[in-house]
Amino acid sequence: MAEGNPAHPVTSAANAPPAADAANTPLAAEAAANAPGDAMLALIARLYPICRSITGAGVRETLGILRERIPLELHEVPSGTPVLDWTVPPEWTIRDAWVKDSRGEKIIDFAAHNLHLVSYSAPVHARMNLAELRPHLHAEAAHPDWIPYRTSYYQENWGFCLPWNQLRSLPEDAYEVFVESSLAPGSLTYGECLIPGETSDEVLISTHVCHPSLANDNLSGIAVCVELIRALRAARPRLSYRFLFIPGTIGSITWLARNEAGLGRIVAGLSAVNLGDPGLPHYKRSRRGNALIDRAAAHALKTRGDHRILDFSPYGYDERQFCSPGFDLPVGCLSRTPYGQFPEYHTSADNLDLVRAEALEDSLALFRAIFDILERNRTCLNLSPKGEPQLGRRGLYAAIGGRSDTKDFQMALLWVLNQSDGGASLLDIAERAALPFALIAEAAETLTAHGLLADAPA
Repeated sequence: MAEGNPAHPVTSAANAPPAADAANTPLAAEAAANAPGDAMLALIARLYPICRSITGAGVRETLGILRERIPLELHEVPSGTPVLDWTVPPEWTIRDAWVKDSRGEKIIDFAAHNLHLVSYSAPVHARMNLAELRPHLHAEAAHPDWIPYRTSYYQENWGFCLPWNQLRSLPEDAYEVFVESSLAPGSLTYGECLIPGETSDEVLISTHVCHPSLANDNLSGIAVCVELIRALRAARPRLSYRFLFIPGTIGSITWLARNEAGLGRIVAGLSAVNLGDPGLPHYKRSRRGNALIDRAAAHALKTRGDHRILDFSPYGYDERQFCSPGFDLPVGCLSRTPYGQFPEYHTSADNLDLVRAEALEDSLALFRAIFDILERNRTCLNLSPKGEPQLGRRGLYAAIGGRSDTKDFQMALLWVLNQSDGGASLLDIAERAALPFALIAEAAETLTAHGLLADAPA
C-alpha cells in the first residue's frame, strides 16, 4: 500500500490513507460492540496521518478525536515545569520541511511522510553540499526501502530520514535545506480517564500518544484502550480504572510527579503497546515479579493459549517509570510482539498493513480476561469446613447437570471448599488447582449463593 502522509501543518485529508475517510465520523456504539476489530482499525486509520510528538498540536488533535468516543480530561503542563529529575520541554511546532537539489526538486519532503523529519527538529534554512548534509541524514541499511523513525527531543538538532537506497544514490550537489519549526514555551498535553468503581482501588493503564504515523507502535494501544473504556463504563466495575494517554517517558514522569499523593490506591497496572500485529501475546512482569497483575496476566495468557512471559527489565515503555524503585508500582506491560522485535518497528513499514482486526480483538479480549480476574478475585471462608458438605442435598449436583465441563466444575467446587480457609484467594486456588480462573470464580459464586461460602473478614 502507499505510505500514509502527514498533515501540513498537522494533517492532510487529501493525503490520508484510503481507509481514513470512512473513519471520519464518530463510531457508533453498536458498531464497536458488533465489530470491535473493524472499529479499532477505523480509529487507527483516522489517527495515522497525524504528526505527533511529545508536545504540540498533533497530540491535542489526537486527544480531541478520542474525546468523540470517550470522556477524557485534558491536562496542560507548562514548559519549564520541574517533574521529578526532568523538566517539561519547550513545545514543538512543525509547519513544513524539505530538502531540494540544485534543480529545485524536493528529494525529501515532510509533506510526503511524517517520518521524513527527525522529530523535534530545530528550524533551519541553509544551502550545503552533500558532505555537510550527510551527518543530518538517517537511514537503515538493514531495511533499505523503509524510512526510519528518529527523534531529538532533549538536544537541539535537526535531521531528515530516508530509505537507505535513496541515501546511497544521492549525488554530489548543492542542496537547499528547509525546516519551518519552532521550539517555544508552551505545554505538554496528556489525557486521563477515570472510571470509578465500587472501591477506590485503582487499576492503571497507560498508552503513549507521541508517535507520528506508526500504526502498531502505538495507535494499536490507543485503539484498544478506547474500546476497554467503552466496555468498562457499561459494566459498572468493582475496581476503579484510570487510563492515561501520555507522551512516552516524559508523560509518565510528569503524571507521577503530579499525582504522587494518590499512588497508594494503585493495586495493578499495565502499559498497553504494540497490540495490533499478528505475533504472539507477550507479558513483561512488573519490577516486583510476582504482583497480583503478574499472576493475573500469566494465568489469563496460559488459559488462552500460546504466549510468552518476559522478566522485568528497566528498559521499554512507561512501565519502567511506574516501576522505578521510589514508586515500585505493580505495573507490567502487555503487547504482542515486543518493541524492537518486529522488523517494521520504528520504520515506515509500521503502517496500516501491519495491524490486523483479529489481533486487535484478541488483545482486547486478553485485557478483559485479565480485568475479569482482578474484578472477581477475592478471599473466601468455607462456612461448613468440617468434612465435605453434602452438595447433592443443596441441589448443587443438579446445578452441575447438563454442563459440558461437569467434571471440571465439580472439581472447582471441591477445590474452592477445601482451600477457602480465609488465607487463599480465588486466584491462589485457580493456580494450585490448574483450573481456569473463571471456573473457580463461578464455583465460588455458586457456593456463596447456597450459603456455603462467604467473603473472609478483612
